[in-house]
Amino acid sequence: MNRYALLLSAMLTFAASNVQAELEVYKDYDLGTSILEVTTVKVDPNMGDVYLEGLRDTWVKAVKMQKELGYIKDWKIYASDLPISGDFNLVLVVWFEKAADLEPNKEKYQAFMKQWGEENQENSRKISKEYPKIRTLTGQYRMREVIMK
Repeated sequence: MNRYALLLSAMLTFAASNVQAELEVYKDYDLGTSILEVTTVKVDPNMGDVYLEGLRDTWVKAVKMQKELGYIKDWKIYASDLPISGDFNLVLVVWFEKAADLEPNKEKYQAFMKQWGEENQENSRKISKEYPKIRTLTGQYRMREVIMK
């Protein structure tokens, strides 16, 4: 039995050593300059509308304001048609024009907080404290488009 395992291991090692990428960035494909920040969420059964209501008054309000200020290009929420399958059933997406828009910026932060105001800040804290009871964040990703030539 050990001979078979040794033979299989040698075959896999040989196969892996012969696998080489034949595509080259900028020659065969380009990378987009915009960034999508994607958060995957598992919302508990029958809590979808409750969570969306909270998002409307917190996250959605904030990203709409960020878009108006020109800090982000766009935002989206995607919900699964099959809400109890898989590791997540809701996706939150924020589209940044360029990677530099993700850098900390004191002036942008202060302008946003001034417009956001104390009332929104308090309301957001109150609502988001309840989120762990109805959802679990399952992943967060920064995605860049791959443009095949």
